[in-house]
Amino acid sequence: MKMRKLLLIWSTLAFVIPSALLSSCQTQTTETETEQTQTTDNTPGTLQLRANGEDFVREGFVTKDGWKVTFDQLYANLVEITAYQTDPPYNAETGGKPEAKEQVILAQTKTVDLAEGDETAEAILVSEVSAPSGRYNALSWKMLKATVGPAQGYSLLMNGTATKDGQSIPFTLKIDQELEFTCGDFVGDERKGILQGGDTAELEATFHFDHLFGDGSVASDDEINTGALGFAPLVAIAEGGKVEADMATLKSKLSADDYQKLMAILPSLGHVGEGHCYESLVSQN
Repeated sequence: MKMRKLLLIWSTLAFVIPSALLSSCQTQTTETETEQTQTTDNTPGTLQLRANGEDFVREGFVTKDGWKVTFDQLYANLVEITAYQTDPPYNAETGGKPEAKEQVILAQTKTVDLAEGDETAEAILVSEVSAPSGRYNALSWKMLKATVGPAQGYSLLMNGTATKDGQSIPFTLKIDQELEFTCGDFVGDERKGILQGGDTAELEATFHFDHLFGDGSVASDDEINTGALGFAPLVAIAEGGKVEADMATLKSKLSADDYQKLMAILPSLGHVGEGHCYESLVSQN
């Protein structure tokens, strides 16, 4: 009898002990997986900023008044470029400052040539920084006068050539008006700014120069053309077969209406893809 009881006890333990050990192992595995998930969530990623003048700038385009414009250089001086994780999402229509739960400075100052590269080129990499993971759904920057480099003294400097009916007009436009842009979520074919720990995500500052010159590939009464300056007013102030003008020259030689149109267009250049920005002119003393 004693032997039977001992066998029964050992038989019971054989089932109980492995079960307890298994339960303990499962608990440890779950805790380890949770720790790994938390580590991944807290791991920073790489946030890249790109500046995009679009195909208009890299390939050239026809203005609303029929001038074929190509750019040799198009310098934009970008300052205090900052990405935000905002809650609530930033609304460019109402303006103000983003309500940021996280913000990352992408670059203090950077002059970029938006005309760099051909039609196959990617948008220009301005900077890349280590950043906490999360969704970066707002972007701000200023365009201030460069203190050094090829655009020194100007926030925007455009060199190129315009041709029409056998006439060729080299141009240099020197813009010293300072601008500020605060933008919400990127609007385009793909989402940008969603950064996973250990991965890379992009943000984009986009510049729409068809707002300035119009687009000859669409109807003349299209909104992009009715609001644009075009190139003909610049041809009208050419001297010696070329246009070389700073803001003072443009103010003195353009008609009052055309100069006011130019001043109204400049703040509308900045976008995030097709997403709008709250734009303003920076006061200058």
